[in-house]
Amino acid sequence: MSDGPDPKTCLACRRGSETTPLIPLVYRGSELWICPQHLPILIHDPARLIGILPGAEDLSPADHHD
Repeated sequence: MSDGPDPKTCLACRRGSETTPLIPLVYRGSELWICPQHLPILIHDPARLIGILPGAEDLSPADHHD
């Protein structure tokens, strides 16, 4: 039983685990959460997370070898 709101929310859209599945990640020693809808942004366009995810400006998008 919880005393307050669920602290687990998507770092991009702020939805909690009551409304969307969440994927845990650890970055810079912090546990963060991201929903499946926003995971592609983290992988392919992390610059869109600048101002939301500290250090996002240092992340590089995935290399594509299509």
